[in-house]
Amino acid sequence: MSNGVPSFKQLQIDKANVRIVAAISITVFIVVFSAVAVKSMISRQMYQSRVIEARETARDQLLENISSAGKLTDSYKRFVANSPNVIGGDPVGTGERDGDNAKVVLDALPSVYDFPALTSSVEKLAASQQLTINGITGTDDEIKQKGQTATTPQPVEMPFTVTVNGSYQNINNLILQFEKSIRPFKVSKFVFTGSEGGGVSLVVDAKSYYQPAKNLQIKKEVVK
Repeated sequence: MSNGVPSFKQLQIDKANVRIVAAISITVFIVVFSAVAVKSMISRQMYQSRVIEARETARDQLLENISSAGKLTDSYKRFVANSPNVIGGDPVGTGERDGDNAKVVLDALPSVYDFPALTSSVEKLAASQQLTINGITGTDDEIKQKGQTATTPQPVEMPFTVTVNGSYQNINNLILQFEKSIRPFKVSKFVFTGSEGGGVSLVVDAKSYYQPAKNLQIKKEVVK
């Protein structure tokens, strides 16, 4: 009969149960640890693959840019060296239509807002036709526009009004000069006023343009 003391057989069974529970616990731990480790390894491998792919893409782009830079440099040199220039002038001359093509392009569409340079261009056009300038007005927005850049730059308007006096023929020639100027002008209004002495006064409301420099953005990309 049992006297409350576990038998040897019972002790053996309890000991075996403890071993089984311990073995199961260890096995579960190993399985869970292995699963987490495998998941971590897979995630790390996938991340490394993305990093390698991004690096290869950046390398290919860099090599393409280096090649393009060389071609662009050669094209620029040929463009600047063309004689005559794009408006028929001498690339090394100092005349009205002279200058290399780079200078011609910058004169036509400057990269900065320079209202004094615009008024100087208009004064030169008027002086070439022996006209007297009574005044040039407009908004000198240079401070606000200073340092403007863009990834996709677009022309920016520079409105102005100029009043000139002279003969009818010279006034007519000035209008033709606006049309032929390498600097773009968009005229919105002409107002003619005749005088008793045969002279003509002309008021021109117009716009010229400048285009901000292109901003070449170099950015860092974080691979996630």
